[in-house]
Amino acid sequence: MAEVVRARGQRAVFAMDAGFRGVAVAHGFEEAVLDRVPPPGELVDRSEVLWEWLRDHVEHIRGSTFDQLRTVIHPRLVEHIRTAEHAHPQLRAVIGEVRPDLIVVDNVVADPAVPASGIPWVRSVSANPLELTDPDLPPPFSGYSLHDRSGWDEFRSEYTRWHRDLHAVFNDFCTMQGAPPLEPLRFSHDSPWLNLYTYPAVLDYPRAPEFWERWKRLDTVVRTGERPFRLDDHLPGRGPVIYLSLGSLGSLDSMLVQRLVDVVARTGYRAVVSMGPHHEEVHLGPAMYGAPFLPQPNVLQQCDLLITHGGSNTISEAIAAGLPMIVMPLIGDQYDNAQRVADLGFGVRMSPYRFDSVALIDAIEKLLADDGLKQRLAEARDGIRRAPGGQVGGTLVSDLAASSAGSSEAS
Repeated sequence: MAEVVRARGQRAVFAMDAGFRGVAVAHGFEEAVLDRVPPPGELVDRSEVLWEWLRDHVEHIRGSTFDQLRTVIHPRLVEHIRTAEHAHPQLRAVIGEVRPDLIVVDNVVADPAVPASGIPWVRSVSANPLELTDPDLPPPFSGYSLHDRSGWDEFRSEYTRWHRDLHAVFNDFCTMQGAPPLEPLRFSHDSPWLNLYTYPAVLDYPRAPEFWERWKRLDTVVRTGERPFRLDDHLPGRGPVIYLSLGSLGSLDSMLVQRLVDVVARTGYRAVVSMGPHHEEVHLGPAMYGAPFLPQPNVLQQCDLLITHGGSNTISEAIAAGLPMIVMPLIGDQYDNAQRVADLGFGVRMSPYRFDSVALIDAIEKLLADDGLKQRLAEARDGIRRAPGGQVGGTLVSDLAASSAGSSEAS
């Protein structure tokens, strides 16, 4: 979206956590760096922080989504709130220095400095849209099906039990900084100007008409500017290609990655593997290519099937590439994505730690042989190409920024 803004002659500045310093600069944008790690935290390699978290919580992420409300979701939300509170004065200072005409926010919890600034702002949501809660849809983070309401009320009650007091405390913090009150049990504000969410239309949930008065959907935003990738340079030959990626968190579990690599190798298909920071611990099969990190959007365009953890970004990129999926969720909204993919027949949901090797191979074979599914995915891919979400969202943001700047000049 920022690329669209820049192409239209407007200035885009990213307020970046220090752990991501240089990411926006690499794409030619300005950065205002924030330190979101509260004392006594120290800025360390992000993969090491994730690895420590995974090591301490691997037993929990093997549990049910109901149990994860207590062991994973609540502690992570506490940490997000802690970092938001710590970063608040820094973000307020950045807003004062940059003096933007428009602010775009995509964070897990509210940054009260944004609505308190009085500057028009946009809320962007890049996670599973179940987080835009609706009583007629499954509760977020549950991984429950839209077609089976059993367990919905119990899950919501457990979420309330663990988060009611936390919400009250964070709501007090937000209002003390001059931000509006938060809606019940919601940890982010909606914008009175523009609210965007990114999710493939073919996977999205049914909504009441009034929902669309507040929200606009971007039908998948795919990263650009990634380095080129040419499959034939690494895997000569013909036939289907499988892409295996478990994301930033899952790739740290080299034993899990290795087990999946070994099963995929048994199929005889070519495969590209995102091996993660512990790549030296993963041993690939003869028809495989891997690297610690890969330009995923460019890789996906040259593959035929994806095995993934189910992060919202990866799910969207897979639909944009027209790929069927085997989704192995680990945490948070990944369960919701996995269930939605399975419910709509775009792939299969499996447990990353309890999957059966024979069942996985059978799922690979069936998905690759499903011509009807290939056609459905090709139609979804072509629809995204006709109206790319980044272009649509960037135009909406750019127009709103221009309108805001004009109003400021007029006043």
